Amino acid sequence: MKVLAEYNDPIKGIPLKFALIPVGELKVPPFQRDLSELLVKRLFISMEKLGFLHPIIVYQEEGEEGFYVIDGQHRLEAAKMLGAKELPAIVIPKDLALNIMEFNTEKPPNIREKASQAYRLYKQFLELNPEMEELELAFYIEEPSYITLGFVLEEINKKFPAGAFENLLKKIDEFLSLPLAEAAEERRRRAKKVYEVGEVLNAVYEKLGMTNALMKTELLRKAVQRVYGKRVRKIEDDFYTALEKVKKALEEIGEEGIGEGELL
Repeated sequence: MKVLAEYNDPIKGIPLKFALIPVGELKVPPFQRDLSELLVKRLFISMEKLGFLHPIIVYQEEGEEGFYVIDGQHRLEAAKMLGAKELPAIVIPKDLALNIMEFNTEKPPNIREKASQAYRLYKQFLELNPEMEELELAFYIEEPSYITLGFVLEEINKKFPAGAFENLLKKIDEFLSLPLAEAAEERRRRAKKVYEVGEVLNAVYEKLGMTNALMKTELLRKAVQRVYGKRVRKIEDDFYTALEKVKKALEEIGEEGIGEGELL
């Protein structure tokens, strides 16, 4: 690494370094989201015309060689394709880097990506400090529901319709006052229940002959409205009670029959 400058950021006063780092020393952290091939191709075309103008953001683990790319994974891959040997980077402290959800500036992550990121970050904290309370992860993970959905996607079924459940789970899920070792098991129980409701949702979707996957979101919304009203902002029922009620409402909708036009 060749340090070009050291400075403090103008808002928080955090010590930073601006450096040139050999491409061979750059690596992706285990909790980073998966690459988008389309975005890499677009960046390749852009860099071919304009060059590499946007520094990546990296951090370094104590005692390890190399640097983890916390923002700029796609730019790194595109630059590799163009034969870059070293890249400009801003080196930040590790504690700042763990706020991974705040560093997705290349392409805003969708719910599936957020959930998978939350899961990977969760597993890393679990491995490093199983006695840490899950509540402390609120500083690093935007929504507790992303953790639950991450367990569904990563441990049960990657094709689960996570987007359909986003709004409901935000109203009923919460960070747990449990050590991560215990909290992880509760997350698995919650994931299993969410998946169970998802299976009912899929069955109703098929039974009603729907073909537009977006209708799964509308079906679940209809079920939630049936139980809690059209403009519900807060659900008082606990996690499992709420999901059980919504599941029964979905089953009722399936028995009654409803067309796509009635959902929009």
